[in-house]
Amino acid sequence: MPEQDPSSPSEPLGPAHESRNLPVLIPPGGLVPHQRHEGWLVWALRVMFGWQAGSVRANLTDVLRAGAGGTGFSPKESVMLQNILGLRERRVVDVMVPRADIIAVQQEIALGELMKVFASAGHSRLVVYDEMLDDAVGMVHIRDLMAFMTARAEVRPSAKPRRRKLPAAGLDLKAVDLSMPLSGAKLIREMLFVPPSMPAMDLLARMQTSRIHLALVVDEYGGADGVVSIEDIVEEIVGEIEDEHDDDVRPNVERQADGSFLADARAQLDDVTTTVGADFDVGEIANEVDTLAGYIATRIGRVPVRGELVPGPGPFEIEVLDADPRRVKKLRIYRSADRRNGHRNEAPRRAADTATPAQPAPPPPAELPIARDAAVKLSPDPASQKTPRQP
Repeated sequence: MPEQDPSSPSEPLGPAHESRNLPVLIPPGGLVPHQRHEGWLVWALRVMFGWQAGSVRANLTDVLRAGAGGTGFSPKESVMLQNILGLRERRVVDVMVPRADIIAVQQEIALGELMKVFASAGHSRLVVYDEMLDDAVGMVHIRDLMAFMTARAEVRPSAKPRRRKLPAAGLDLKAVDLSMPLSGAKLIREMLFVPPSMPAMDLLARMQTSRIHLALVVDEYGGADGVVSIEDIVEEIVGEIEDEHDDDVRPNVERQADGSFLADARAQLDDVTTTVGADFDVGEIANEVDTLAGYIATRIGRVPVRGELVPGPGPFEIEVLDADPRRVKKLRIYRSADRRNGHRNEAPRRAADTATPAQPAPPPPAELPIARDAAVKLSPDPASQKTPRQP
């Protein structure tokens, strides 16, 4: 008599029992999805792409970076997906507009002056402060300003104007007091205050829930480090968003006739290397800063002054053409040998021009004039003084 399986029931075998004895597809590793605590979608992705056990995020990142045509994603979709996956590693400090570029207004500014600031800034929101930028009290939206002025200038039908002809569009702009301070108009809105270490993804979610799309980045001492708008975070996913108010002139590097390079201090280091050459290698500093201005400040440990010469990287030297106490604006890059040769060749020419028998050279002045520059006098140096925090 055949031995009976003790785990099987004693009733006759039926179709249901036969179905349990059919072969079952076992995924790689010998475990079914529910035994691995995974969903069917994850298991299907593993089977489709041949992924091994591990992080789905890492596997998806590898597939997107490989650019395999079998993924079904277009190049733009692949870039956006990579940006979404990389946004988790981005912090507020990585996406903020630095303090030196913040356009802010004082809360007692007149509405007329505020209109001029909006016209020149090209922004829809401006930071509002009390006495200095570190004392920010909120923000002002251009839409609120326009609504306030429209309400004040609107001519009511019940009113009987002294003039025979009503103003165009029923708006009497002379009725708007442009000397009224911003604080008196009650147009200041709430603004977010966030630390620089906050994840950019968390700030995006907070902006969505609070419906406040501007945040001031403050350091551990309460000082303003920068400002972040919701557009700055979205651009990390979809790329640069340009509108009709954005300036067409971008920070760039241009080669000059004498072989030097005229550069904007905000130019990206990658763009500078592409234009100047592979010899312009800043080394590990590129992991800490992105722009020429950042490289110079890191190299010398302070904000340089106008006319200062910064050595490096490699055979290059960088001359500061324009700067103020807070930031560098214009730079000139050239090789050290070219600059020395240029001065060596220029000196004999000047001597030959001045040393003529017919006209003797004038005697030197008793005292050479000294150029006094406020930027030189007020240049911040961390070794001696703290960088001024004025907006």
